[in-house]
Amino acid sequence: MTHSASQPNSAFSGIPTFLRTKHCNDIETLDADYAVLGVPFDEGSPFLPGTRFGPRSIREHSLRFSSKGFYDIETDKEYLVDELSRERIVDVGDVNVLSTHTEGMIDNVTNTVRKILARGAKPIVLGGDHSISYPVVRAYDQPIHVIQFDAHLDYCPDISGWRYSNGHPFRNIHGLENVASLTQAGIRSLRQDKADVDDAKANGSRIVNMSEFRAAGPDGIAEMLPADAPCYVSIDVDALDLPIIPGCVSAEPNGMSYAELRDSLVAVAKRVNIVGFDFVEVNPSLDVGTGITSYLGANIVIEFLGHICANSK
Repeated sequence: MTHSASQPNSAFSGIPTFLRTKHCNDIETLDADYAVLGVPFDEGSPFLPGTRFGPRSIREHSLRFSSKGFYDIETDKEYLVDELSRERIVDVGDVNVLSTHTEGMIDNVTNTVRKILARGAKPIVLGGDHSISYPVVRAYDQPIHVIQFDAHLDYCPDISGWRYSNGHPFRNIHGLENVASLTQAGIRSLRQDKADVDDAKANGSRIVNMSEFRAAGPDGIAEMLPADAPCYVSIDVDALDLPIIPGCVSAEPNGMSYAELRDSLVAVAKRVNIVGFDFVEVNPSLDVGTGITSYLGANIVIEFLGHICANSK
């Protein structure tokens, strides 16, 4: 039986590229505005493994959405229609994972992202644990501002050479010469070390706890960033409240609702020039049977990307 062009694309059939976008297996030939890159790595997670399966699961759940764009009844607008029809969003597959070789792995991530940037595309990175953000941000040559949505500061010190876990990335990122500022929003975990908070503040980080986050509102969060500046966004799924993300090992209480995170991302997309973003820490092995955390992750990435595209025209 041959495949018909009119055959419906069911969520459970077909090759699971993100949103059924074209697969580019050679970045040297990449011709797109946005490149979806998977980093299936969780050796930076010292508690429970499983986020290595996040990129595949998020891609699979993205198949539940239309490959022609989406309509938002709240705004009465369609998003991603033009970008998808013209194949300006492509999936470049996954970084080659070097298991048990952390330094080589992070070099692979940096080199892959540099290739994407050299082709004029913006990377949309699916993790994996949060340790992957450091090698991604390291790939940028231009000065950029970084905003992190997270329950945790991820600012652990280097102890006996231990510096590449998912508790370290933003201390590493803050030390990069290309990072002009760091804003950390949603920080609330009771497992947070005061010394790390003091270090981050002393190094110039803008830390926004949940009380401040709610008082500022989405526009206030966006206004913490310089208007029109190049900005990289890192989204940990545990920025969201614990009960709505069962597929996350590091979930914490008193987190953001979906609407709070979405509206903040939309406000950021309107204010700055987003040069790339990552979405991390979905652990499918812990999720409920319907895969709601992966589905929620796909929804966040798709909706955020839609607003980035809408504000880049």
